[in-house]
Amino acid sequence: MSKMFFGLKSLGVLSFTCLLQCGLLSAQKIYSISSPGNTTVLAVSAPGGKPGYQLSFKGKRITGWSALDIAVDGVSLSNAEITRYDKPVLHHDSFASPLGEQDSLHSIYQQARLRLKTTAGLSVTIDFRVMDSSVAFRYTVAAGGAVPHELREFTTFAFPSSPLIYQYNQESVFTPTRVDTFSTTTDLPVTIESNGNYCQVGEAVNLDYTKAELVRGANGNTLVIKFPRDTAVRFYNNIETPWRTLSVAGSAIALAHCRTLSLKLADAPTPGDWSWVKGGKLIRAQLNTQSGLDCIDFAVKHHFQYIMFDAGWYGAEFRSSSDPGQVIPAIDLPRVIAYGKEHHIGVVLYVNYIGLKAKLDTILPLYKQWGVAGLKFGFVDGLTQSGLTWLSQAIKKVQQYGFILNIHDNYKPTGLSRTYPALLTQEGIRGDENSPDAFHNTTLPFTRYFAGAADFTYCFPNPKNTFSKNIKVSKAQQLALSVVYYSPLQAIFWYGQPNDYTNNSEIEFYDYVPTTWNESHYLAGDIGKGIAVARRKGDTWYLGCAAGLQDWQAVLELSFLRTGVPYTVTVYEDDGNQSIRKRTIQLSSRDKLPLKLSAKGGQAFIFRPGNHE
Repeated sequence: MSKMFFGLKSLGVLSFTCLLQCGLLSAQKIYSISSPGNTTVLAVSAPGGKPGYQLSFKGKRITGWSALDIAVDGVSLSNAEITRYDKPVLHHDSFASPLGEQDSLHSIYQQARLRLKTTAGLSVTIDFRVMDSSVAFRYTVAAGGAVPHELREFTTFAFPSSPLIYQYNQESVFTPTRVDTFSTTTDLPVTIESNGNYCQVGEAVNLDYTKAELVRGANGNTLVIKFPRDTAVRFYNNIETPWRTLSVAGSAIALAHCRTLSLKLADAPTPGDWSWVKGGKLIRAQLNTQSGLDCIDFAVKHHFQYIMFDAGWYGAEFRSSSDPGQVIPAIDLPRVIAYGKEHHIGVVLYVNYIGLKAKLDTILPLYKQWGVAGLKFGFVDGLTQSGLTWLSQAIKKVQQYGFILNIHDNYKPTGLSRTYPALLTQEGIRGDENSPDAFHNTTLPFTRYFAGAADFTYCFPNPKNTFSKNIKVSKAQQLALSVVYYSPLQAIFWYGQPNDYTNNSEIEFYDYVPTTWNESHYLAGDIGKGIAVARRKGDTWYLGCAAGLQDWQAVLELSFLRTGVPYTVTVYEDDGNQSIRKRTIQLSSRDKLPLKLSAKGGQAFIFRPGNHE
């Protein structure tokens, strides 16, 4: 149900309500859109003939005047005529999220629209959504004609003083950097500390645009959109850009509210039965038949749902002569798939971008005939308009054939898993393949994971291999991260071979932990220092806690537990001797749980209602 909300304030202008009702508006007026709870105010105007915005949160200015600007065929929005302002309307949206961090998502926002006409006569619309603690806006262009058009974007995010950003690119480390010394680019989403507040600049719904990054603007306070690969976005007739988003909170842990924003901005899936899309845990098989069979046995024993044959199962992945429709002789794939079906374990196949571009339309019906459960795309192009457009079309095709999907390498989520539920996860993250340290592990929950699910490719030691090259944190932290990090499809034991895992007491936690959740709470933490996240599946709660490069302490409120119900809590923690100690305690919603984690350490908890041995 929607109702009209006029929420228009004069920020320095006494009265212009009458002008808002007249259609033609002065470019000097300030149009103010307040969030439903009045905590967040977005002011929109055109000072000096240049459209821009300014954001305030709880009465404090978060940004200065920042540019709302694109150029189409070389004509920007400077001196564009504001032809109409559609006043804010209150919206309530709710939808189920069966593969998410909670059962359902709710979005309450004020939506307004600014209509402009450029000096070349081009029609441009800017839509705004203002929520408590977040804003989003996007441009829509109606160009017409039979010739292609070129769009460049000059959106800026100007802060009152030089903010600290957690700079990164694709799978790199995080480098905390002041914008006034910033000389490279950073990916979206980027997390920012500014004047005592924490912000995140992100994007949502990138279907056929190009990748956007941020660079330093004209001064040390401003970040500007830049296309790293394409000089411009090309389109015919009309184009709708991705949403640009800006979220704010008073603490790093409170910024977790923005982690579902891109899903809320994305379109709903087509109506239908999506119950066939199932998340789960996955172990990677070696490139032979016996390993596939052993992985299936391991998956059954440890309550996993999938196994995967990774790069090489159809030959050298970067050779155009390798055919993803032909299996190498070492793997009897029909036998493995049949054995998996017998034990309700799905088989996922990796295909490199070279093979995908050449044969996607051929292999999808073929894999359906084989009985494959899902695909993993490798080395895709998530950097250009042509690459992202191809990916959007490929995601839709994969879903139509009934496969789950995991996209790897430089692709990051923008909320499309709502529109395409079969897109369970993606990489765009520095996971255990790249030996992240504890600072990185405890920065990710406040940065990349706010954009959506990520495949971290976990690694865990066994008696035959410590994987010391890849693992830079304790064993208990590795367990805990499977709760802290959200991904409906989790790749566990990325490098380990199933028969080497005789350390069952150490890996027991993985037997129980799910990958999709009914409820989630980000309890405590700070960027690069520590994190504690609690999640519920059914009536059981899981808690993951991890420390950065220094010791970390916190006291956790347990009010999320059901009132009046005693819980038996199994604790998995480092024993001080490079192994896992397991103990049991009793807790309830009235208790407080003190954490005292050593540097690089962690704890993982399972809360079961009632008295359990």
